Amino acid sequence: MRRLSLRAFLSLFVLSLLVAVRPASAQYFGQNKVQYEQFDFQMFETDQFDVYFYPAERQAVEDAARMAERWYDRHSRTFLREFQKNKPLIFYANSPDFQQTNAVRGQLGQGTGGVTESIKERVIMPLTGSYAETDHVLGHELVHSFQYDIALREDGSNFSLRDMPLWFIEGMAEYLSVGRRDSHTAMWMRDAALREDLPTIRQLTRDQQSYFPYRYGHAYMAYVGGKYGDAAVTDLYKMSGRVGVDSAFVYTLGITADSLSAEWKEATREAVLPGASERTPVDSVGTAVIGEPGADFQLNISPAVSPDGRYVAFISRRNLFNTNLFVADAETGEIVQELEGTRSNPHFDALRFIDSAGAWSPDGRRFAFITFAEGRNEINTFNVQTGEIKTRTAIEDVGAIHNLAWSPDGQSIAFSGLEGGLSDLYVYNLEAKSVRQLTNDRYAALQPTWSPDGETLAFTTDRGPNGTNFETLEYGENRIGLIDVESGETRTIRPFSTGMQHNPQFSPDGRSIYFIADQDGYKDVYRHDLDEEATYRVTEIQTGVSGITALSPTLSVARRSGRMMFSVFSNGGYSIVGLPEEETEGERVVPDEQASTAAILPPVQSTDEGLVGSYLDDPLTGLRDLEFPTSTKASDRLYLDRIVPPSVGASVGGPVGTQVAGGVGFLFSDILGHRNLSVFLQANGTIKDIGGGVFYSNQENRMNYTVGVSHQPSAYGQVRRTRNGGLVQIVQRIFRTQAGGQASYPFSQTNRLELGLGGTRYGFDVTARVFDQLGRSRQVDVGSSRDPLYFGRASLAYVGDFSNFGLTAPLQGGRYRFQVTPQFGSRNFVSVLADYRRYLRRDPVTFAVRGLHRGNYGAGQFEGELTDSFVRETLGDPYQVGFVRGYSFNSIFEEPKCRSQNICRIGRLYGTRMALGSVELRVPLLGPEVLSLATFEYLPTDLVLFADAGVAWTSEDLSELSFSSSTIRRSDPSVSGSVPVQPVTSAGMSARVNVLGAIVLEAFYARTFQRTKTWDFGVLLRPGW
Repeated sequence: MRRLSLRAFLSLFVLSLLVAVRPASAQYFGQNKVQYEQFDFQMFETDQFDVYFYPAERQAVEDAARMAERWYDRHSRTFLREFQKNKPLIFYANSPDFQQTNAVRGQLGQGTGGVTESIKERVIMPLTGSYAETDHVLGHELVHSFQYDIALREDGSNFSLRDMPLWFIEGMAEYLSVGRRDSHTAMWMRDAALREDLPTIRQLTRDQQSYFPYRYGHAYMAYVGGKYGDAAVTDLYKMSGRVGVDSAFVYTLGITADSLSAEWKEATREAVLPGASERTPVDSVGTAVIGEPGADFQLNISPAVSPDGRYVAFISRRNLFNTNLFVADAETGEIVQELEGTRSNPHFDALRFIDSAGAWSPDGRRFAFITFAEGRNEINTFNVQTGEIKTRTAIEDVGAIHNLAWSPDGQSIAFSGLEGGLSDLYVYNLEAKSVRQLTNDRYAALQPTWSPDGETLAFTTDRGPNGTNFETLEYGENRIGLIDVESGETRTIRPFSTGMQHNPQFSPDGRSIYFIADQDGYKDVYRHDLDEEATYRVTEIQTGVSGITALSPTLSVARRSGRMMFSVFSNGGYSIVGLPEEETEGERVVPDEQASTAAILPPVQSTDEGLVGSYLDDPLTGLRDLEFPTSTKASDRLYLDRIVPPSVGASVGGPVGTQVAGGVGFLFSDILGHRNLSVFLQANGTIKDIGGGVFYSNQENRMNYTVGVSHQPSAYGQVRRTRNGGLVQIVQRIFRTQAGGQASYPFSQTNRLELGLGGTRYGFDVTARVFDQLGRSRQVDVGSSRDPLYFGRASLAYVGDFSNFGLTAPLQGGRYRFQVTPQFGSRNFVSVLADYRRYLRRDPVTFAVRGLHRGNYGAGQFEGELTDSFVRETLGDPYQVGFVRGYSFNSIFEEPKCRSQNICRIGRLYGTRMALGSVELRVPLLGPEVLSLATFEYLPTDLVLFADAGVAWTSEDLSELSFSSSTIRRSDPSVSGSVPVQPVTSAGMSARVNVLGAIVLEAFYARTFQRTKTWDFGVLLRPGW
């Protein structure tokens, strides 16, 4: 290995360590995870878990700890395994708090209900406000905890999770926590069977974009459990870690994956198609208002129809990256208003849409919706005619807000709020700006809606007869609750004795309540007559009336006209259907008249009841009456997360001789992820070449900071011939010793302010080894070649990043960084950076434009010394941000004239200041179907047409700017006087390839306009700008 390769290898090693420990906010670009609040985390222990929480959620967390111990008992019997040490459980009171966690790197979207990570084996999740849903999420995540426990401890050297597909991992967790009866997954399978798109195991593994791993994985694992017994599910996992998934099917079940796929598809068709064929196709139900008939994978959800029935507000994703709020004509579907959302509104981070819908004012002029902002939910209202946001309201002492309902008199908005992990009903008075809490208990209180007279709220709850028992943690299925707003008196309506009944909506006369029910395994709209106490079926759809989750709001009824709008699931996506009032009467049904197997995942007839089915029907086994000790403050102790594997390399020959080099790193963090410590060591030859560093970061508060010290030697060598025929090998070393820190204050997820302060010492050393003609050598310590240099620096930067990354480069949005850095000491100057990038997407292509300026001002005597690397800026270094493609120094040095006559025309590429402009047209050629022209996910590739133009200058250059295609240098002996500043330009095409998700490789072919070599080929190892 050559010396250059070894140095590059070690540089990448050190860089990887720095990237691993730096928060996203300390990077050049990157979006922010903002810690809006500081949580006072406490901890108590149970038999199997260390439970972390903050005081506001203690009651709900104590119940969740009992759930966890019960799930441990269930899963330990299923996996035939016990934990050797307690696992950490970290609970957040609601999803806005959860999204601020430092225990998980990166941003957490609304669709993430919990995370189980492998380093500390922590389960991190929010409480949901519904005990049944919290229990389900916890049971799901604890399956992952057992999976990791096996992978990390049971014959760990022979067990690998690397090749296990997501559907396999998540499908197992879903099955072991839900079982085989699930109307939501059954709906997905009916839809796939009706469009003849039931996937094979091979398709599931290869195409996760088209086949949702949770739902299809659940169905496959339910089939394995039902046919082969539940023990086969966990045995399959244990064997897959040793021999791979495909071979595990043969070893465990005695059947190939292809044969199992064929069996499952046939069993699913036999189970779902006969019943579905007797029901109404989706395209024959009402009027499809939002969504293209027959189109795949649409997202049109959370409908809210205006009081007069003329308009419908809904959430939709009209492109790959943005989910926005739209208002459309309720008859034609024509869009009349769009809320631009986070693309243009800096006041909120995201719309809340998976578990919430908005509400219209009684006059139909305003619409209220829920946003994520400043670490909590806010109620926003906007003018439907202008799209202007009129009010933003954060409700004190309510951490999360679900589902809004505007009162008939226009004075109040009711909502479901979460505080301390418990859901309750609240009413916010718009004029008085006051809040009244209507319920205060552990029962679920979700999806409120007003009666026409404004005296009653209907809502979704688990209270009432046969409701949730908090002693035994036996959960009542959701049913309809009614509460008198004035007195607070509640009662429940449960038309069906089984299944979920939710999303109530009053009829205009207040005598009926519409709702969604799945008592027969199909999710349909029903009407319950309050006077007659009779129930009527309004829809009988082949697939189902549903939102993204089983409990998502999906139904809305116009307060005055009675027009009904609801979202239906078909073709793998969601569209919105409308019914006029006269079609909403329905046909009377006799509750519980006949049982249905529509919600049971095949095989309908299993080999036996099964372990999973038995423990889901038995809430008492494994449930413990825990005595909760006094909690203690969560420890700040740092734990070793991982050791970056030691690396060793060797170089033989070359200007610095034979050397051995290597490095190792250690990464530490605390249990909550607030504090991180990294230590790395780098050896590169002799004792002089040992380097290393220590970095500490704290992300507990909104102001994040990182401090560190490092020492990095670099060696450069050359060999010369002596007068007597011998050789002298000269090795020059530069020792860079740094200490400093950086603080970052994020204003939102997309912009922040950075402050930096630090100092650097550059030391120098020269050694020589003299070889005579007989090969004998002696070392001469020449000592320092120059005096040390000292620099201090202070920096201030404003950074924004609202871009969306594609396959190899950003595809939409924009980025910018404006920075000023005074430097003082051996050189005194001010560095200025301005970098602005914009990405305009017109599916499927992206037009990208960039403007960049880097300049060092006030360098005094060093201004014209372009050999001084401390003040020099270049356009010819391919790994600097200001590179003009086609003008690489290495490429220029390879030109014949440069090599033979030492005429290397590179003057235009140097200066103390530089400016660069670039444009690109990016075409996604290969990759996922939803993003690329051709589907080929194994080697995502973008084709790019580009043009670059850059100019470098110093303060001594004339201010005149001249465009020329000549290759004249800035300072040429044949030219009298100064040469005007002249840009270099190029244009061409490139291909960017994402190699295994690890690196992005760009191969470009550039037409250069200021070189004798008019075409240049080059390769870059970096993502697109």
